[in-house]
Amino acid sequence: MSEEAGRSPRRRGQGALEALVLGVLRAADGPVTAGWVRERVPGALAHTTVVTILTRLHAKGAVTRRRVGRSFEWTPVADEAGLAALRMRRVLDAETDRETVLARFVTGLPPGDEELLRQLLAPADGIGEG
Repeated sequence: MSEEAGRSPRRRGQGALEALVLGVLRAADGPVTAGWVRERVPGALAHTTVVTILTRLHAKGAVTRRRVGRSFEWTPVADEAGLAALRMRRVLDAETDRETVLARFVTGLPPGDEELLRQLLAPADGIGEG
């Protein structure tokens, strides 16, 4: 047997697992338990791993939970794009010089992204109004 064949599957990163769990939650018809999520997430994850991921998503504001008996039912608040935005916001909130961080972020964007950002901000700041 080759060394490659004897290895366990490559571990997924935290962000990939969070995205998988969010995808499963979005497919639900309503609030669901961690066990329900675990049954539908690809790969064999331990129940405690699913609960940990859901708890982290809750701390990030990406899901809500409601106590039902001795456990929780979970509901998504954010999709993958929303989760990425929450991560970006958390990084920005940790900085003391927001203006410099934002300026460097914007000047580091490719031209197409910078233009998209300008379009998204235009209604809020009055750019282009006559």
